[in-house]
Amino acid sequence: MPAVVFPPLKNDLILRAARGEKTERAPVWVMRQAGRYLPEFRKVRELHDFFTICRTPELARDVTLQPIERYTGLVDASIIFSDILVVPQAMGMEVLMNPGPHFPEPLDTPEDIKKLPQVVDVQKELQYVFDAITLTRQGLNGEVPLIGFTGAPWTLFAYMIEGGGSKTLQKAKTWLFKYPEESKALLKRITDVCVEYLVGQVRAGAQLLQIFDSWAGELSPHDFHEFSYPTLKQISTQVRQRLISEGLDVVPFILFAKGANHAIGFLAENSGYDVLGVDWVVDPAEARAAVKGKVALQGNMDPNVLYGGRGAIEAAVKRMSEGFGKGGGWIANLGHGITPGVDPEDLRWFFQCVQKYSAAA
Repeated sequence: MPAVVFPPLKNDLILRAARGEKTERAPVWVMRQAGRYLPEFRKVRELHDFFTICRTPELARDVTLQPIERYTGLVDASIIFSDILVVPQAMGMEVLMNPGPHFPEPLDTPEDIKKLPQVVDVQKELQYVFDAITLTRQGLNGEVPLIGFTGAPWTLFAYMIEGGGSKTLQKAKTWLFKYPEESKALLKRITDVCVEYLVGQVRAGAQLLQIFDSWAGELSPHDFHEFSYPTLKQISTQVRQRLISEGLDVVPFILFAKGANHAIGFLAENSGYDVLGVDWVVDPAEARAAVKGKVALQGNMDPNVLYGGRGAIEAAVKRMSEGFGKGGGWIANLGHGITPGVDPEDLRWFFQCVQKYSAAA
């Protein structure tokens, strides 16, 4: 089947920054960019449940485009509307969203792994995401690049065992400590699916890839290196190899290992990612020093500053811009996803402040 031809890209700022190049200003986007803080998204949700939107390519395209249309000229990337938990769904687990994620039948012991299919046809199970990516690339008309993503294996593993969100991750960590080999085997199965999924997203038209290890910071440094890091390395290595072997563009890889700030320098040196996302508890100048120019950085304003009024937003963006400096290789973002109560006009102000304060001298 011939490759789809997409409209030419008009704004490649984020691609250049992801490669570490000096840019005229920092590109900017926010995690959960398409979502509940937007009234236009809430209108769609009144008519369709969450996973119906994910599974209907036209709806996923429409909501992905909503922030791009609202903030034309202010935002430098789009991210496909989906959810990290489509991977456990593809692996045979039921996931509901009411309002947070809920697994009616989580994995209680390693014996439960036998309930999952041995082989996952990723192309079949997640075709709706690939179709949404292709439709969205066409709908963007080259205005900004499109980011594809997956959850990191450790984060997905934790959801599959906890059955939803958790403050302690007691069940998931019990597995790591009580059943370390079985845990590694399940992590490997999840990783293999993530690799296929990410390659499929690039085939479909994704121009960058982000891996969300949202619960990386719940692991001690030892346990992060024992259980999470090997899966992250496998993803960066194998996806890159597959893209090359298939003659596809080797797109930039972004890793957001939230809370694993102890590992920033190590990941910059060893992980194979082009960009490391950092949360708001890291000083930007310290993050810069830790990575020694080996990777670009993304982040890192506290999302709750968006509730603090325009003066607070402007001051935080100014500080952040000064901390990351004018050397390029920085993608402005929040230190985690935007939350539902934010006024969209305050986010507009955030984007405008980034354009103002991150401009190269």
